[in-house]
Amino acid sequence: MPVAVYMLGLAVFALGTSEFMLSGLLPPIADDMGVSIPRAGLLISAFAIGMVIGAPLLAVATLRLPRRTTLITLITVFGLGQVAGALAPSYEILFASRVVSALACAGFWAVGAAVAIAMVDFNQRARAMAVMIGGLSIANVLGVPAGAFLGEGLGWRSAFWAVAAASAIALVGVVTLIPRIPLPEEKPQLKKELSIYGDRQVWLSVTVTALAAGGVFCAFSYLSPLLTDVAGLSDGWVPAVLGLFGAGALVGTVIGGRVADAHLFGVLLSGVAASTVLLVSLALFAAAPAAAITLSFLLGLSAFYTAPALNARMFNVAGAAPTLAGATTTAAFNLGNTGGPWLGGTVIDLDFGYAATAWAGAAMTLVALVGVTLSLRLHRGTPSRVVETSSPAVAPPAGASPGGASPAGTSPAGAETATGTR
Repeated sequence: MPVAVYMLGLAVFALGTSEFMLSGLLPPIADDMGVSIPRAGLLISAFAIGMVIGAPLLAVATLRLPRRTTLITLITVFGLGQVAGALAPSYEILFASRVVSALACAGFWAVGAAVAIAMVDFNQRARAMAVMIGGLSIANVLGVPAGAFLGEGLGWRSAFWAVAAASAIALVGVVTLIPRIPLPEEKPQLKKELSIYGDRQVWLSVTVTALAAGGVFCAFSYLSPLLTDVAGLSDGWVPAVLGLFGAGALVGTVIGGRVADAHLFGVLLSGVAASTVLLVSLALFAAAPAAAITLSFLLGLSAFYTAPALNARMFNVAGAAPTLAGATTTAAFNLGNTGGPWLGGTVIDLDFGYAATAWAGAAMTLVALVGVTLSLRLHRGTPSRVVETSSPAVAPPAGASPGGASPAGTSPAGAETATGTR
């Protein structure tokens, strides 16, 4: 695995911390800004909306720009967005800062994913994406609990300052470690990239990804008040339990990344089914502290165990358009991250209680499971074919991959069934 892929994973740590840390900061933000917890929860949705809009928009806008320069610009804008959030005098300005940060984050994800995929062989795609997603996992293990800890001790704004500092470190890493990647001889064609949206398997992947992510985040977004108001734990427990969720996410990413390349649909089916069962269990046993803590860990594991497979599946069905494939996956995840918190907030506003967010999440993942089953049936009904995996948006630098990635201008090929069930 090229060192540049690991550097992208480290940069994603800062992005992921900002995206998820509000789960442990909703009560103090709500108090400071004079809004309800469900309305404060819309700040999570605001970030997700920015990701949904920003991923395809920035992918198209930067299609013919140098990849390294694009990454440097986006991580810089993201860091400035964190500073704006830390200084926000009102809820509206904080909301706007989240959207701007999300736009930059989305662009970084889309371009970074295309760069990572271009530098590895076909049968290493899920592992490459697992490295990037690992940045999110570490963000959940360290960044999110640290944000909650800072928010409790120094105020919620200190968490934003910390992410701004992490973004500055990530910027230095991108500048020094990401190589200059030459543009391909054949310039990317927007029409060719957009053609992926005529494939029903692409839309199935979008649907499954959005529902799988949304189901988990429907409950996770309100995990802090669930732990304190339903399970009866003290506020001091919140950072620790968020850390357990992150630890589960890290374990799940490692396992899923290693298994998904050989058994993609097996990972999708088992992971989404596990998330459904765990969400139902959380809804039933949220009042028991031990159960709530244990299920938080397992839910992180199941969600991130599935994530590398969801990413790899999109690149497999949209191989002719790697930049938009990455952008579409980012948008799909964040459609879920938008709809999940919104649905959870609606359930709370209807006075069903915080535990009911897990029931709502389970309904979403159950529909996602149906989508995976349908996608598998369509996949089995499609004759085996060779999938082109060259990247019109990115040409890997010579010698970038010690594992044998093809040199710039060549195209490794693999059968679509290589990542199916076996």
